Amino acid sequence: MTAGRDRKMSPQETFAQMASSSGLRTRLLFTLAMVVLARVGIYIPLPGVDQTAFHQATQSNALIGFLNIFAGGGFSTLGIFTLGILPYINASIIVQLLVPVFPQLEDLQKNEGEAGRRQIAQYTRYLALGWAIIQSVGLAIYIRPFVADWNPLFVIQTTLALSAGAIFVMWLSELITEKGVGNGASLLIFINIVATLPTALSQTFQLIQADSSRIAGTVILLVVFLAMIVGIVFVQEGIRRIPIISARRQVGPSRQQYQQQQTSYLPLRVNQGGVMPIIFASSLLYLPLTFAQFARNGAVDQIVSFLASGWVHTLLYMVLILFFSYFYATLIINPEDVSKNLKRMGSSIPGVRPGTATSEYIEKVMNRLTFLGAIFLSLVAIIPTAVEQGTGVTTFNGLGATSLLILVGVAIDTVKQIQTYVISQRYENMVKK
Repeated sequence: MTAGRDRKMSPQETFAQMASSSGLRTRLLFTLAMVVLARVGIYIPLPGVDQTAFHQATQSNALIGFLNIFAGGGFSTLGIFTLGILPYINASIIVQLLVPVFPQLEDLQKNEGEAGRRQIAQYTRYLALGWAIIQSVGLAIYIRPFVADWNPLFVIQTTLALSAGAIFVMWLSELITEKGVGNGASLLIFINIVATLPTALSQTFQLIQADSSRIAGTVILLVVFLAMIVGIVFVQEGIRRIPIISARRQVGPSRQQYQQQQTSYLPLRVNQGGVMPIIFASSLLYLPLTFAQFARNGAVDQIVSFLASGWVHTLLYMVLILFFSYFYATLIINPEDVSKNLKRMGSSIPGVRPGTATSEYIEKVMNRLTFLGAIFLSLVAIIPTAVEQGTGVTTFNGLGATSLLILVGVAIDTVKQIQTYVISQRYENMVKK
C-alpha cells in the first residue's frame, strides 16, 4: 500500500495498516489487557462490608454518583480498585498548581528537560500515594455503618487494600502510556465513564416504560447530547493559525547569497487545556461536599448547602472553569518563550516587531481564544445538566456535565495517536523499500 506524503490516510487505509502492523497490534492488545485488568479489580469486593446495604443507601448520594462516573461504578461496588485513578488525578492537579508557585519545580519543568519531568512525575506519585491513604482512611470511616465488625484493624486493612489498589491502577496507566496506545490516565477515565453508560441507558428505558410522558424529554436530552458532541469536536479541533515568516540565506550556483522567505504557522488551539479545566473545576466543587460528609457538622452543612444552591453552584463552576482554562493555557504555551524562540530562529509575525511586541501579541490572541474556550466549556458543563433537570430525565446522573468532553476529547486524541503511529510505520516501510 502506498500513499503520497501530502494526502491524509483514509479510515480504510488506517485500519488496513493497523491489521498489517504487528507493532501496533501489540500495543492495542496490551492496552486492552491493562484496561480489562483495571476493570476486574473494581469487582473484587472489600471483605466485611455489607455491599447490598451500602449500594441501596448511596443510590441517591450526589458525591458517590459523581465519583462513580470517574471510577466506573467503583464507589458503589466497594472493590479493591474503588479509588481507581482518582488519587493520581488529584495529585496531578495539586502538582500543576504548585509548579508556578515554587521556583524549584518550575525550573525542573522548564530547564531540566526529560530528567526534570521525570522528577516531577516522581513527586506526583508520592503525592498520589499520600492522597490515596487519606481517601482510604476517610472511606473506611464512612462505611462504618455497613461493617459488622468495625475496628482499628479493619481501618488499617481497608486502607492498605484501597491504597495498594490505587497505586496499582496508577502503574497500569503509566504502562498504557509507555507501551500501549493513548494517555493511560485519560484512557482509564474514558473506560470508566463508558462503563456507566449501560446502567444509565437501562434506567432510562425503565423510566420510559413506567411513564410514557418522559419520551419527549428523553428525545430532547439525546438531541442536546448530540449537539454538544458536535460542538465539542469543532472546538477541540479549532485552531487559530498565526502566520510566521522566516528568512534564510542560501548560496546559489554563482556563489551569491540571496534571501528566501518561508511562511509557516504558529497554531493556537481554542481550547488549550482540553478536558483538564472541567475536571479540575468539578473536583474542587466536590471537595466541600466531601468534607461535609465526613465532618457531620451543622454549620459546615449550611455552608455547603449554600454553595450547592442553583445559581451559586453555577456561578462558581463557571469561574473555576475560566480560571483553570487560563491557568492551563499558561502552562502549555509561554508567550515570552515563543517570542524568544522566534527571534532566535530569525522568524517573525507579519506586522509585529520581534521581542516584547511579539510576546504581547501572542498573549492577547491566547487570552481571547482561552476566553472563548472557557465559555464553551462552561456551556458544555451546565447545559446538559440543566436540560436533565428541565425534562425530569435524571437517569444519567449528571453524566453530560463532566463526561461528554472527556469522552470526545480522549477519543480524538487516541485516534490521532494511532494515525500518527500508522503514518510513521508507513514512512519507515517506504524508506526500507
